[in-house]
Order: sequence, then C-alpha cells, then structure tokens
Amino acid sequence: MTSKRTKLQEDTHFRVLRILQENPEMSQRELAEAVGVSVGGIHYVLNALIDKGLVKLGDFTAAADKRRYAYVLTPKGIVRKAAVTRAFLSRKIEEYEALQKEIEALKNELPEDGYTLGAGRQKPETTVCASTEATFFKLSTLKK
Repeated sequence: MTSKRTKLQEDTHFRVLRILQENPEMSQRELAEAVGVSVGGIHYVLNALIDKGLVKLGDFTAAADKRRYAYVLTPKGIVRKAAVTRAFLSRKIEEYEALQKEIEALKNELPEDGYTLGAGRQKPETTVCASTEATFFKLSTLKK
C-alpha cells in the first residue's frame, strides 16, 4: 500500500511534469502558484526531477531577464509522465468511486420521506432545537 506522503509526492510530481510539458518557461514562483505549494517546495521538486533525469534545465533566451530558465521534459520525463498520468487517473477514479459509495450510504441513512429526523413534517426552514439554530433540508434538494 502506498503511503499518503508518497501519493502526495507523486501527485505533485505529476502536476509539475504536466504543467512543464505545456509551459517550460514558467518561473518557479509561477509554477509554485499553479501547483499550490511554496516556492521552496517547487525548488525541491524541480531538483528531484532534474536528479532523476526527467527534467533538464535550459536557458530561456527569449526572456529579457537572462537569469530565467526553461524546465524541459527529457524523453525519459515524457515516458515517466505518461506512466504517472495513468497511475494518477487510476487513483482518482478509485477515490471517486469510494466517495460515490459513501454518498449513497449517507443517503440511505435518511428517512424515506426525505425529511431529516427531528424536523417533523416541516418544510425546509430554520427552527430552534435546544437553544441552537438548525436548518433542515428535504432530501430532494440533494442531487441523485
């Protein structure tokens, strides 16, 4: 079984490879914002991908600021991205199916008439229960 940390790392690598394939000239700051991690985190990920031979560093000569680089996927990086994409998609499908089952189980816990327990036959409205406001919604408001 893959650990949560490994999955997160694989997801981050997938997102970085995917973005770089389309936008190799992105700065580390732009890439960090797109992936949703810190600039330091992106620096670490990029170095790991470079060390694995999946990304190479090239000059981005079109930039006025000559300190900018292009992060280009190597042939090995393109092959790895395809494999990681399959694994990512498979994992997301499993998560989606598990979430669907959980939603179905929760729907089945609700009463047949679609009203929540304790709401009586009231329409969706705010009512006071034990000095706490609570809103009750009819089940039909949930998408099936």
